[in-house]
Amino acid sequence: DQSADNPVTALAPDHPAYVIYTSGSTGRPKGVVMPAGALVNLLEWHHEAVGGEPGTRTAQFTAISFDVSAQEMLSALMYGKILVIPDEDVRRDAARFVEWLDEHQVEELFAPNLVLEAVAEAAVEQGRALPRLRTIAQAGEALTLSRVVREFHTSAPERVLHNHYGPTETHVVTAHALSDDPDSWPLTAPIGGPIANTRAYVLGSGLSLAAPGVVGELYIAGSGVARGYLGRPGMTAERFVADPYAPEPGARMYRTGDLVRWNQDGELEFVGRVDHQLKIRGFRIEPGEIENVLTEHPHIAQAAVVAREDQPGRTRLVAYVVAQETLRPEEAREFVRERLPEHMVPSAVALLDSLPLTANGKLDRAALPAPDFAPTGSGREARTPQEQIVCDLFAQVLGLPRVGVDDDFFDLGGHSLLATRLIARIRAAFSVEIGLRTLFEARTAGAVAARLDTAGPARLALTKQQLPDAVPLSFAQRRLWFLHKMEGPSATYNIPLTLGLSGELDRDALRAALGDLVARHESLRTVFPEAEGTSYQHVLDSVSVELPVTDITETELPEALRSAARYPFDLATEIPLRAELFSLAVPEWSALPVQYADYTLWQNELLGDQNDPDSLFATQIAYWTEALAGLPDQLTLPSDRPRPAVMTYRGDYVTVDIDADLHRRLADLARASGASLFMVLQAGLAGLLTR
Repeated sequence: DQSADNPVTALAPDHPAYVIYTSGSTGRPKGVVMPAGALVNLLEWHHEAVGGEPGTRTAQFTAISFDVSAQEMLSALMYGKILVIPDEDVRRDAARFVEWLDEHQVEELFAPNLVLEAVAEAAVEQGRALPRLRTIAQAGEALTLSRVVREFHTSAPERVLHNHYGPTETHVVTAHALSDDPDSWPLTAPIGGPIANTRAYVLGSGLSLAAPGVVGELYIAGSGVARGYLGRPGMTAERFVADPYAPEPGARMYRTGDLVRWNQDGELEFVGRVDHQLKIRGFRIEPGEIENVLTEHPHIAQAAVVAREDQPGRTRLVAYVVAQETLRPEEAREFVRERLPEHMVPSAVALLDSLPLTANGKLDRAALPAPDFAPTGSGREARTPQEQIVCDLFAQVLGLPRVGVDDDFFDLGGHSLLATRLIARIRAAFSVEIGLRTLFEARTAGAVAARLDTAGPARLALTKQQLPDAVPLSFAQRRLWFLHKMEGPSATYNIPLTLGLSGELDRDALRAALGDLVARHESLRTVFPEAEGTSYQHVLDSVSVELPVTDITETELPEALRSAARYPFDLATEIPLRAELFSLAVPEWSALPVQYADYTLWQNELLGDQNDPDSLFATQIAYWTEALAGLPDQLTLPSDRPRPAVMTYRGDYVTVDIDADLHRRLADLARASGASLFMVLQAGLAGLLTR
């Protein structure tokens, strides 16, 4: 008797639809407030782009705390699709999940790249093409298109793989649908172009638009942008900024922190992240980690760590701290050294009254002063020529105007790489050899100078030399030659390397590249002939590198690789490099031992003729005729609507929770009755319906 019209509500498109938390670089989660209008826009675009009729079966794979779950649920419920939910154990087991997808005839799946990879591998192993699975959407990470993913999609060419991109602050904002030819797929899929009512900008310095092919930071604007972070107005203002390119005034755009570029097809390619990570001496360093350690010091109120290049080619970590009480820079460095690796210890610590800030309250890195890398020790002058030379070498390596005799090399910003450079300069200046351990133990110019008199002579330096007619074998070569003479050609010391190549391969270019490698390195075209019982090195002037090609199936490949790796080298005549190319052929499936028709004949033979009273078929019919005798032709259930004249076969799932005690008693009843728990519950349901 109630109205069938849509209810009238006071909700507007800018009202929140959900809050989902995302972790931040500080470790404190941020609650992203997503408006309803953004979700409606996403879902309408998704329905138009992906399609799917009412009744389409969509998997609910992702956790409720991940924003994709809203897209899964609402894209199904808004358009009459069926949402199918796997158990947690099934979600975690790729093999079981593939079986579940097949059993439930799932047609749409949202899955991150790693899950897609696992599903593809399990499906290929099980021989399940999953033909009903016609749509897969990947989001959350870069989509790498491996060989097994390509093979999985080749088995069902009607299936479409979509690559979606979007941080939690915008949900999905760009998309790319891969072609139906997996062989033409790139190694990494583009993230595509903006979805409906969404804008994507690739911006450089000063928010200038980057040209196609030029890497810049990705900014997102339009209907997909969140309202901001719940209760975090400062962080909201930092990440959600004014959009200078918007067609309407007052619009905002979100700084994703991702590096992208437009490709020649007008689609976006993901490159990497824009963050505060630094790279010092080959190590990637998170300044926030050092800042957190510094602020643990009882006398430090604030800290900022940056990388500075005050001298060309010399990048050093510098910490700026605001101290609450008197603090020496050496104390701060030692505090960090006790808690973090050596490469994360700042080369200098600058004490400030306050950290410089920009107008919007952010750290003004450009206003941080140049640190003082000057010596902090006694500054005692050198007393001998040796001490003076060592002090000068310390200063040169550290990039300082001067260094005192008692100044500590490592306290002045020295590290292991600079120590190696210093040892080389000491070797050149004094023709003596001191070890790295000596420098770590001595540490000061005066202590190093005092050890020079007891140091051994410098080793010979490696230089280009005039070669004799017969170059003797190196010690490593002698070991190989000795084993070769004792055992004959052997694969004992082979170093096999297998590379998987996909896509179009220019075999001539690969062969030429191997030839260039051998031509550049004499050791790769050296053989060990003998003369008068003595082996020597003979460098061949020119070598033709062969690249034989073998067509092979995937099942034959492992043994072929093992065989190639075990092939021995003849050191006297063969160069120490061999390459072979294996071309995978289309898999050949062995015939199944039995087919469904065989099963049909077996079943008929087993059950026998229904007219034969002694057959199993007749016995079964007689049993069930007696067991079902007297049952009503129709079970009439009370309902609030009349039974339709034509059955619709529409059903539904009803979830019923039972407590632990009832579950235990049901299990006990099943064991006592010699039945399964399913049989007990089925009997209970039947008993209920009959009453």
